[in-house]
Amino acid sequence: MKTNFLLSNQYKRVGWFVFIPGLLLGIFFLIFQHNISLFDFNVFSIANQEILSDSDFLSFTENNILDEISSILIIIGGLLIAFSKEKSEDEYLSKIRLESLVWAMYVNYTILLLAIISFYGMTFLWILMFNMFTLLIFFLIRFNWVLYKSKRQISDEE
Repeated sequence: MKTNFLLSNQYKRVGWFVFIPGLLLGIFFLIFQHNISLFDFNVFSIANQEILSDSDFLSFTENNILDEISSILIIIGGLLIAFSKEKSEDEYLSKIRLESLVWAMYVNYTILLLAIISFYGMTFLWILMFNMFTLLIFFLIRFNWVLYKSKRQISDEE
């Protein structure tokens, strides 16, 4: 089976080395928020609006970039992990990959629908921010879990 859309297997290891620090930085950001001035920078912004103020377009603004760094690392690392070939990529793995992606979509959007009718205000905004990552994370969890179970089942049969 052709898998032209998948990356080489060597990117999976790189993905884990990018994903885990990103996840740890994200958790660190959630705990300490903006108390870390080491990450305060003037950054270029296409559009920015502070609470109860006018919008600024194409301007520089002071921002703590820890959340941006962790988000970029999580997304890039997760994509590298999710879309890298396994050592022996076959049709069965393609089937597991597709089923995991569909399952992750269903779970992700079910949770989002429940959040839409259950949470409001800033809590809903936080849920939307986490929702950027949940599809990828649900896919990784399901795909690796099914892969682990199938490998375990094969070793038990031998």
